[in-house]
Amino acid sequence: MSATQAIHTTGIVVALASEAGTLTSHATKPGHVTALTDGAALCLGGMGPIAARHAAEMLIDAGATALAVFGVAGALSTHLRNGALFCPECVLDEEGHTYYTDLEWRIRLQQRLATSLPADGALLSVTSPLLTAVAKARAHQRYEALAVDMESAAVAAVAEKHGLPLLVLRAIVDECDDLIPEALNGSVDAWGRPRPLKLMAAFCRHPSLLGELPRLYSRMQRATQALRAVAAAAGPSLGWHR
Repeated sequence: MSATQAIHTTGIVVALASEAGTLTSHATKPGHVTALTDGAALCLGGMGPIAARHAAEMLIDAGATALAVFGVAGALSTHLRNGALFCPECVLDEEGHTYYTDLEWRIRLQQRLATSLPADGALLSVTSPLLTAVAKARAHQRYEALAVDMESAAVAAVAEKHGLPLLVLRAIVDECDDLIPEALNGSVDAWGRPRPLKLMAAFCRHPSLLGELPRLYSRMQRATQALRAVAAAAGPSLGWHR
């Protein structure tokens, strides 16, 4: 059975290869739909709104009846720490649009999880990453959002266009006071995979960056462990049923 024939529940948009790995042990190809069990599927779209929008449309074309955004995000609030889960009630973009997630779906997901799942407040989607504490503080003050990513608003717009329910589930990687070195941020590809030559060049120019790797690795490990726990408890469809 092909991936497109198997999908009839949740289409899950993920940006990073590490996020996809929390949902399936099978290889996932960037820009392609990968069928999961329970009639669900994921699309490893890559970072940013354009990639996310394309991934969402691909999942709908393949038969998805609901859309979810699943992966990691940055905190804008001091109340969200590394490894915390966030299931926002709405998603904002920088142009002032507000998109609401499906309340019943959020409740069903909460019922399947053994841990508390914050499901109030807003998540902000931006077109460029917020790498400094100052940038995050300004965004928090302006939008009053609790966390930030680059994909959810684009997927939300597609869900609204097609009249489909939406769920957003994020695990926090960087906290609001964390700094993400620009040189390291530029050393990964659109799917979060290291670019060896650029990474080596970054270390040559900034040797101190080597000291940042254990902290960044630990942050990502904690967030992906939280995502794996959700996937195991909620199943591939993340609790959605028609």
